[in-house]
Amino acid sequence: MQLLAVDYLAPDADKKFVESLRQTGFGVLKNHPIEQSTVTSIYQNWQAFFNRDDKLHYAFDNQSHDGFFSTKVSETAKGFKKKDIKEYFHYYPWGKCPPDLKQELQDYYQAANNLASELLAWVEKYSPSEVAALYSEPLSGMAKDSDQTLLRVLHYPPITGAEEPDAIRAAAHEDINLLTILPSANEPGLQVKGTGDEWIDVPCDFGTLIVNIGDMLQEASGGYFPSTSHRVINPKGADQSKSRISLPLFLHPRPEVVLSERHTAKSYLAERLRELGVA
Repeated sequence: MQLLAVDYLAPDADKKFVESLRQTGFGVLKNHPIEQSTVTSIYQNWQAFFNRDDKLHYAFDNQSHDGFFSTKVSETAKGFKKKDIKEYFHYYPWGKCPPDLKQELQDYYQAANNLASELLAWVEKYSPSEVAALYSEPLSGMAKDSDQTLLRVLHYPPITGAEEPDAIRAAAHEDINLLTILPSANEPGLQVKGTGDEWIDVPCDFGTLIVNIGDMLQEASGGYFPSTSHRVINPKGADQSKSRISLPLFLHPRPEVVLSERHTAKSYLAERLRELGVA
């Protein structure tokens, strides 16, 4: 399996992108409309936030799941017993956020949402008729006006040697949502599971955008679009002293959207949050 960057500006970008999603669960875009300067600024500003003591003033709300999650309350991937080595901030337009960082994050949230909606329309366009018949409503409308779409600012702190044995930055997992939009992080480490036991490095050239299928799209498509396992491995050698920042947008449907005979978006999300140990 190989992940190749698709040129967003190419006339056949939509077809090639959806083919990549179908074959690997991932798509990589270059020349996309997300401003690299904006991403760089967010990485710098939020690295400073994670270095601040007052980040604890924005501790997450256990009901709404917005705000700061420390390494002590971080996720435990499904099937694993040790928490990931990460801390993060959950941003929703209606949620808490440091005032000096809110406008920049909101602007990015809107831009990433717009792109995610376009990419979901691409997926809908190239869904075979028998797969499209499974959708309870057009894919491109499932996330319209949703207040559940989440922007997560992720910080993987330097590796100090005091971590639990065998703990890694993000254990192998699948995302919950429809699509995840992720600008390349400031450091490598993201891998996608190939066939068998093979793990493949995801291209991390700064300026590329990584998109992957979430479990909700897999559920809605009857498994036609696969939600692929991925992880973030620990750095080695001198790179252990470096932090890693990433900025995934998790595109979520409105809670009432029917995904399948088994689940609405609300019931599916509740089940997965319990499995992650953060519900």
